[in-house]
Amino acid sequence: MRRRDFIILLAGAMVGWPSALRAQQKAMPVIGFLDANTSPSSLNAPVFAAFRQGLGETGYVEGQNLAIEYRWAETNYDRLPALAAELVSRKVDLIVAIASTGSVAAKNATSSIPIVFMGVSDPPGLGLVASLARPGGNLTGFSNLAVELMPKRFELLSELVPQAKVIALLVNPNNYPERIIGDMEEAARAKGVQLPILKAGTESEIDAAFSTLVELHAGGLVVSPDPFLLGRRDQLVALASRHAVPAIYHLRNFAEAGGLISYGINNIAVMRQVGSYAGRILKGAKPADLPVQQPTTFQLVVNLTTAKALGLTIPQSLLLRADQVIE
Repeated sequence: MRRRDFIILLAGAMVGWPSALRAQQKAMPVIGFLDANTSPSSLNAPVFAAFRQGLGETGYVEGQNLAIEYRWAETNYDRLPALAAELVSRKVDLIVAIASTGSVAAKNATSSIPIVFMGVSDPPGLGLVASLARPGGNLTGFSNLAVELMPKRFELLSELVPQAKVIALLVNPNNYPERIIGDMEEAARAKGVQLPILKAGTESEIDAAFSTLVELHAGGLVVSPDPFLLGRRDQLVALASRHAVPAIYHLRNFAEAGGLISYGINNIAVMRQVGSYAGRILKGAKPADLPVQQPTTFQLVVNLTTAKALGLTIPQSLLLRADQVIE
């Protein structure tokens, strides 16, 4: 080979090196975040901070070595299948799905992309996993025991209003496990209390539900866990105050916003674990090998200011059990 031809050949090879090296480098991983709720606000900002903290503990920082594509259904559950399919078409490396509705949509959209779910009441019953200990497929995550905790919320509210003969249950007709009704009715029978079921899937239906509460002379209200109802937190708390209805909720931010009492999981701590699970999977762990986690500690928050406004005296036994008392 002549020297001139060799130099041309060598130069051509060097031009191709950068693209070859780029091809060998792994692209920045992408997480698809699928949520039935609305986009981040002051209501859920601490939850997303905890998620990013969990990712950071596994070495991932959004914008540096990780990208996150967010999809919000804005509590319109019919949008979730299309949003999940869109994330799959984007070839994300992992999907984080929030609540049962989002988790089912994600599962139906892919059998290969790893999925970490959060806020699911009965993962095996929904067909998301084979079992809690051995998920067995491309999904794993965190249960919120939403159904199991409902009778406990009823009992706590009964302690606050022992004279109540009617305590209502508010559910979103578009999203609630049927078992909630049966478990709550059993708890109500044990206390000799009537349990009317009120359904609200729109803001106007929430207003109508509270009008019905007044007509029923209800002595209390149990609000079921649901992304739509969570997104209407301020409306629910304001109506409960306006109509002087003692109510119990599933997350502490209801009590912090003026609700009477809340009892449920520490969703900030759980979202940190979700971030950790996501990071571990991105590093090579398989969802099938990561057991579904269930909460072991729960938060009881009592708002004394609201109790006084309602003319209620909080039993000392309840105050001693409270994780936080708001005055």
